[in-house]
Amino acid sequence: MCALKLVSTAVPKVTKKTFKRKYIALGRIVTQWGDIMGEKMAAHAQPLKIHYRKAKRKGDRPTARLDIAASSAYSSLLIMQKGVILEKINHIFGEQLVTDIKFVHQVTNRKEKPPKITKPLTEVEKNSLSGMLDGIEDNELKQRLASMGEALMQDKHE
Repeated sequence: MCALKLVSTAVPKVTKKTFKRKYIALGRIVTQWGDIMGEKMAAHAQPLKIHYRKAKRKGDRPTARLDIAASSAYSSLLIMQKGVILEKINHIFGEQLVTDIKFVHQVTNRKEKPPKITKPLTEVEKNSLSGMLDGIEDNELKQRLASMGEALMQDKHE
């Protein structure tokens, strides 16, 4: 007679090898997305999914396609950079893992930060900052330090 086993114990053994590589690959792409795309473009596009395809002929390597979410406008820009993106992704893995990219038109989860609204310094803060900079004779250095001091004091307000 055959003993019954729970499906929950059998499934991980069967899928371990396949899913291990798949999710590690996507994880590496996600964590290095800023390096792959550049910080500006990374804010407007994000990796969605990797589709693995079996080798067509014996001896060929399996291939993978990466789906990238981007708005229509950014998809158009990224299509022109498809070869460079593939090269950067495959450089991370040290092998030709991803062979194609599909751009999916959708709004990405990443949003640009709204502009920071800063409050002007109070008269007391202005006088304090001016007093700290009185001994500096170089006008350019004095202006840069004043700008930095003002920014630091404004950050304290938040």
